[in-house]
Amino acid sequence: MATWMIDRFGSDALRSKYVPRLCAADLIASYCLTEPGAGSDAASLRTSARPDGDNYVLNGAKVFISGAGFSDIYVVMARTSEEGAKGISAFVVEKDTPGLSFGKNEEKMGWRAQPTAMVNFDDCRIPASNRIGEEGQGFKFAMAGLDGGRLNIAACALGGAQDALDRSLDYVRERKQFGQAIADFQATQFKLADMEIELQAARAMLYQAAERLDAKTPDATTHCAMAKRFVTDTAFKVANDALQLHGGYGYLADYEVERIVRDLRVHQILEGTNEIMRVIVSREMMKR
Repeated sequence: MATWMIDRFGSDALRSKYVPRLCAADLIASYCLTEPGAGSDAASLRTSARPDGDNYVLNGAKVFISGAGFSDIYVVMARTSEEGAKGISAFVVEKDTPGLSFGKNEEKMGWRAQPTAMVNFDDCRIPASNRIGEEGQGFKFAMAGLDGGRLNIAACALGGAQDALDRSLDYVRERKQFGQAIADFQATQFKLADMEIELQAARAMLYQAAERLDAKTPDATTHCAMAKRFVTDTAFKVANDALQLHGGYGYLADYEVERIVRDLRVHQILEGTNEIMRVIVSREMMKR
């Protein structure tokens, strides 16, 4: 998301400075939108960017930032005026910038492999050339970036659920009860069939939304929201069903299904909660 935003909307100088190194993974970026008081209502963010000569001075805080403290650069949405969503601009902030600091790593239910922390700005001074696009365009950029971000989250959820299903297939063939493999019971077979059908439907919806986004169709945002809602809900259900098929062993860390369930739960919240996805879809429906 961060690389795409810089590449699509940044100046040539900004693009040449960061995009090649980001694409080569020489640099890692974090996307900074959510704040302690601005989650689903992202346009109410309060982090400020005040012009000061050839610089901007940032003050405020972002929360739930993936990669905080680890990433090399931070794409930050900050307020440059009080005009609501039209008063938000986007900036690139490097990790070693004075005034940039990070909170403690959050103790999370899942996604424990990835650091998540608060990002703080205390008179954080950056060059004006680090602004992405014009003043007041940041919120538009952020929302456009979320279309692809929502598909990324859906794809991650789909992959996790597929892993859980694959592990279940192996397990039910090996696990024996009442003198036979539990894979031989029709109840198990029906559950596996439903899991496969649901994942195939989710995969088709995800690919369809991705195709629309690539083609820049007018309904791409709506389809990205629909795919994010459906795929992440379906993936979590399938992973939870996989845990159930493992019985008591599914609750043990050794079998890893419990990790998948914990990791996939947050996909129904990230990049806009699934309730917000419903708002986006219903809003478009009402325009017909």
